[in-house]
Amino acid sequence: MSDGPAGRQERADSGEASATCPFCSEAFRAEAIEHLGTVFAVPDAQPVSPGHVLVVPVRHTADYFTMTGRERADADRLLRRLRERMMRQDPQITGFNVGSNCGSSAGQHILHAHVHLIPRREGDGNGRGVKGVVRNRFAY
Repeated sequence: MSDGPAGRQERADSGEASATCPFCSEAFRAEAIEHLGTVFAVPDAQPVSPGHVLVVPVRHTADYFTMTGRERADADRLLRRLRERMMRQDPQITGFNVGSNCGSSAGQHILHAHVHLIPRREGDGNGRGVKGVVRNRFAY
């Protein structure tokens, strides 16, 4: 890591598989339920709702903002494909949360880019959506 703008820490993105990254392991990649170009999808190990999946670039890169344009486009296409499939298979799904935590202060625990696709059903949560992730900031 090196100091970046305003003293923030920046992670090096070599693009090569990391021996210590759990998302680069063969075992993790073997859990893939679908591949599309430069990305693949896996079930979330700690799902917040049934069907919660991660869309992950094959290339080791730190977060959404370090993904290439192609990786983001492939991720978008795979997210849409998975959404359509989930909607067909489960008529109780009425919404989705789509998001990426970028950096440890934002809740990123695995420093390999990934996008969450979380199917939602009526009454399954507090209804606050992504604004509810910041404590005391959801009085709207």
